[in-house]
Amino acid sequence: MENLTVLVTGCGAPGIKGTLYSLEKNFDGKKIRTVGTDIREDAVGCYLCNRFYKISKPTSENYLSQLLNICKKEQVNVLLPQNTAELSILAEHKNEFEISGTVIAVSDKNAIDMANDKNSLLSVAQEIGVPVPRFYLAHNKDELLDYAQQLGWPQMRVVVKPPVSNGMRGLRIIDESTDRKKMFYQEKPSSVYMKMKDLLEILGERFPALQVTEYLPGDEYTVDVLSAGKLTIVPRSRDRIVSGITFDGTVKYNRDIIDFSEKLSKKIGLKYAFGFQFKLDDRGRPRLLESNPRIQGTMVLATFAGANVIYGAVKHALREDVPEFEISWGTRILRYWGGLGIKDQVLGAL
Repeated sequence: MENLTVLVTGCGAPGIKGTLYSLEKNFDGKKIRTVGTDIREDAVGCYLCNRFYKISKPTSENYLSQLLNICKKEQVNVLLPQNTAELSILAEHKNEFEISGTVIAVSDKNAIDMANDKNSLLSVAQEIGVPVPRFYLAHNKDELLDYAQQLGWPQMRVVVKPPVSNGMRGLRIIDESTDRKKMFYQEKPSSVYMKMKDLLEILGERFPALQVTEYLPGDEYTVDVLSAGKLTIVPRSRDRIVSGITFDGTVKYNRDIIDFSEKLSKKIGLKYAFGFQFKLDDRGRPRLLESNPRIQGTMVLATFAGANVIYGAVKHALREDVPEFEISWGTRILRYWGGLGIKDQVLGAL
């Protein structure tokens, strides 16, 4: 297919420039026309994509019809979803889009739901021999305190987070040595560390399910995966993280992480471009944290390293063969703040 139009949702996301770069620098040398959508009319993708549309939230009754109409109008060949909240909805309705000529690069709903639920994911990982941190699911104050104590609190740190969330939403590290006065003077107001009493002040006696896990002190890894008939697996270390986003990362060959990611991918049945997150324990062994069944924010690093996972998902959606990638291990990304200057709709870029 020579003329190719790709629609990218969530084009106000921090990783949108990397997604568009991966499409532009595709290994077929194709000229790809991009259509962006977002719930905000001033999303940065408005100025980066060839066409842009503001749409309703995925929970809106108008969301699907709006998106389908855009695909028809723009003759979209492939839809690349970047928003976690829309994945299951799109998976349920992908046949309607295919009838109109648009293939959605999204996994099946059962696979998405399993990957998005951290508790279900860790349970499945345990069943197939993929190491995970010790974890529990708390529904009230007593359960939370009991599970935390079983994990070594208050002497040891523990981690809490909602089983279904994305980014750093709801993530907290409970650490009784936290010095709030020091944090006030020396840190920006975005720390995930807090004491248990402060967490309980927020939560109260009963609350929606909260996963409680042991704290892992080692390095963190994100894994970019392409499932396109065969698996391409690219682990990368998160050497510096700012607000949940990798600002310094390195593509690293780690046989254990690659093997674990392969087992998980096959068991869950995820397709196209997606990822996993691992963290090393106190003995340097990787343990699974969670999965992102969609394009990940720093997936462009895999592109830099020679494995264009994002365009590979487009290629596979079109039922075209994806080549073997030669990965340049050791490739790094150094992210920096840039921006667009907009005056009378004339752009200037940093």
